[in-house]
Amino acid sequence: MNGPDKATVAAWIALARAHRVAMQKVETRLKEEGLPPLAWYDALWELEKVGEGGLRPFELEHALLFEQYNLSRLVDRLVKAGVVERRPCADDRRGHVLAITGEGLAIRAKIWSVYAPAIEAAVGARLSRDEAVSLARLLARIADND
Repeated sequence: MNGPDKATVAAWIALARAHRVAMQKVETRLKEEGLPPLAWYDALWELEKVGEGGLRPFELEHALLFEQYNLSRLVDRLVKAGVVERRPCADDRRGHVLAITGEGLAIRAKIWSVYAPAIEAAVGARLSRDEAVSLARLLARIADND
């Protein structure tokens, strides 16, 4: 049975380590500032982008940047915190739509004030602009599901 060559394995290990280290640093900074975890940012950002219309839960799950194995728990926490609201779905009386609240907009902005510098420290300060463009292009090829 043939497996990946050493270069492919090394690339895989570097990708996994870089992701883990970067995410740990971001999560640590958020915690130090008393802010919610990055999963909140991801969900709030997706809801902010679509505006008043909101998203159905399955649409939010599809749009999330990070894995969210238990979206219903995340949504319950967001609703309980008052940063997201559930609204009846006009197209399906049994379903609902999730929409960001004013408080959600504010907390998303606070999280970004910590997240943005963390991205800069993890990537921008370590790579030239051309390197960042190349890395994004290469990673997009890996992420392409087609």
